[in-house]
Amino acid sequence: MTQDEFAALVKRFSAAATAGDGKALADCFTPNGTYYDYIYGPHQGRGRICEMLEELFHRDAAEYDWMFFDPVVHGDIGYAWSLSTFISKVPEYAGKEIVIDGISRFVLKDGLIAEYHESVNGGVAHAQLGLAPERMAKVMARWSKRFRERGDVESYRAAVRARYAGRR
Repeated sequence: MTQDEFAALVKRFSAAATAGDGKALADCFTPNGTYYDYIYGPHQGRGRICEMLEELFHRDAAEYDWMFFDPVVHGDIGYAWSLSTFISKVPEYAGKEIVIDGISRFVLKDGLIAEYHESVNGGVAHAQLGLAPERMAKVMARWSKRFRERGDVESYRAAVRARYAGRR
């Protein structure tokens, strides 16, 4: 994929997400592509990605906007940083404006997204919502568990443990 093709794909992705157009977002993915969302977890396949955007993201957020900057691609991997904002529709936090900064990794195949991964400091979003510290701790523990159980993270940790095994 060329730099221009990747930039166009990222632009389609953000336009679809902002518009709440689940089909358009899902069409940015391979048929069995997976969107790994830091809040809602993984969603695999175009139907599930469409549902995630329309029935979760836009259920919980009004005036949603997501913009990517500085997209770069190297082979079958692309990266871009982003800003997104929304007004919470969750009754407990209704009307609160949230702004999120993130970095996204796109695993590409045949001109589409096979896997979408994001790194976002969810604590910043939670602080803007005004979540109670106890609830933040519970959510962060759940996210941490999900992160530590990922295959790529465990493979990395196993390699590090093996490298340091003789030094203990």
